[in-house]
Amino acid sequence: MLQVLKESVEYLKRKIGEFEPEVGIVLGTGLGGLVKDIEIIHSIMYSSIPNFPISTLEFHSGKLIFGTLEGKKVVAMQGRLHYYEGYSMQQITFPIRVLKALGIKHLFVSNAAGSLNKDFKKGDLMIISDHINLQPESPLRGINDSDLGPRFPDMSQPYNRPLIAQGLKIAETEKITCHQGVYVAVTGPNLETKAEYKYLRIIGGDAVGMSTVPEVIVANHMGLPVFAISVLTDEGFPEELLPFSLEEILETAAQAEPKMTHILSQLISNL
Repeated sequence: MLQVLKESVEYLKRKIGEFEPEVGIVLGTGLGGLVKDIEIIHSIMYSSIPNFPISTLEFHSGKLIFGTLEGKKVVAMQGRLHYYEGYSMQQITFPIRVLKALGIKHLFVSNAAGSLNKDFKKGDLMIISDHINLQPESPLRGINDSDLGPRFPDMSQPYNRPLIAQGLKIAETEKITCHQGVYVAVTGPNLETKAEYKYLRIIGGDAVGMSTVPEVIVANHMGLPVFAISVLTDEGFPEELLPFSLEEILETAAQAEPKMTHILSQLISNL
């Protein structure tokens, strides 16, 4: 791990020179528009970075964007990786280790998710306060390198509480409908059955998705504070479940994205 990490980081440092990002941002499905607010200094395709996995989804760009946002130096992943694409958990989370090695001090993560809570409607935002991991393995499986983090990292507060409080306050001030809740991570790529949606709600989930948790585990492993937010793009309510439409999910994400972008930008500005 350390050798391949070193190769990727050295390549990127040659490309970006003295630029040292303070903040890392992971942009989820349909949520790449934040890049428009970044004053871009460097844009590097994943495919050109040694050892870097490449997104296989047509709606994920697959670029690292370096620049400034609200006066802060940031690096944004425009396009993330998922377990269902065939990658290992170590590959999915490798970019987070690269961002940490480049110097980031905070990680901001976004995703599109399905609501499990009837009080949380399609188009609303949900700040993640905790998660339930139903994916089949941990990105920390295997031999641990203590230079990266401890063998048994604590997960009692995987999401940074002060940032959660700030995010909710920003939403309240701006009159943005934003909840906080528990995110359930599943494998995908299929969506859930009625019985599965019911089960996920019973075990304590407020939203369900196919990403985020592996990156959060690795960030915590490295002592990196995390803020994560979901755009609720569909509703997994068993009694009134409608057929899945990717086009509708992407449309809902696009409509809600400016609200999410505003919260993220304000949080980054306040760091």
